[in-house]
Amino acid sequence: MIHLGLIGYPLGHSLSPKLHYAALRYCDLQGEYSLFPIEPDDFQRLKGVLDRVRSREITGLNVTIPHKQNVIPFLDELAETAEAIGAVNTMYLRNKKLIGHNTDVSGFLTDLKKFLEESSLPVLGDRIGVRAKKALVLGAGGSARAVVYALLKDSWNVTLAARRIDRAQQLLDLFTSYQLQIADFTLMNIELSNITLIVNTTPVGMSPNTNESPWPESRPFPQHAAIYDLVYNPWETKLVKDARAQGLSAITGRGMLIEQAALAFQLWTGKRVPREIMSSAIEAS
Repeated sequence: MIHLGLIGYPLGHSLSPKLHYAALRYCDLQGEYSLFPIEPDDFQRLKGVLDRVRSREITGLNVTIPHKQNVIPFLDELAETAEAIGAVNTMYLRNKKLIGHNTDVSGFLTDLKKFLEESSLPVLGDRIGVRAKKALVLGAGGSARAVVYALLKDSWNVTLAARRIDRAQQLLDLFTSYQLQIADFTLMNIELSNITLIVNTTPVGMSPNTNESPWPESRPFPQHAAIYDLVYNPWETKLVKDARAQGLSAITGRGMLIEQAALAFQLWTGKRVPREIMSSAIEAS
């Protein structure tokens, strides 16, 4: 019996159970996927759930907001990507060691490349050049770390806009060998005309607050930018709607959700699940 689960808060919006139950069925494995809503400062309960992985009561865990960094002190080892960005979204036991991994990086980059290749904008897709690879990332939390790292490794020039400048500075300090700069969240101190990709890593616009957008109303979107919103509930966020209304290519984080989940499931079970299986599981949600 395989016991899997998700740590985070809140978790009412999560589609992870549907994804992983579909994966278990496809692989003909007996198992369950549970939600563990743990408030941001409840470190005692957080440790208690992780101890259940140590005791093999739980096979593996996903981690989401706000615990992607909170879990690190309780782990024995970090996989290379998780260590590089200082954020974890997947945990499992190997050789009696509790290991933290991050599948957000690969999941995001795989889905982003697919999105850009399918984009009809001339500066994107397989025609995009290094000079055109200028991205603006909104937010500086655990998801932003994965996104920024993925973009920097893929030769993007990245500007980070966050309300909490201290968290943005942490990322700047983390990636000193790359082209990363900080902008004010109002975007008043940045030239937007050269931006070809905007990525929202904040929870703004997530259900039930579907009338909100992280994009400042006072600033028009860059004319040739593609918009990638990590929020996947609702399927079409206000940010995506507004961008499409201006004729821009825009997408939510559904593809990344599926990619990172499939990679995590493979780490836990050694089984590879077709993305179509997971996609079908959440199609009607």
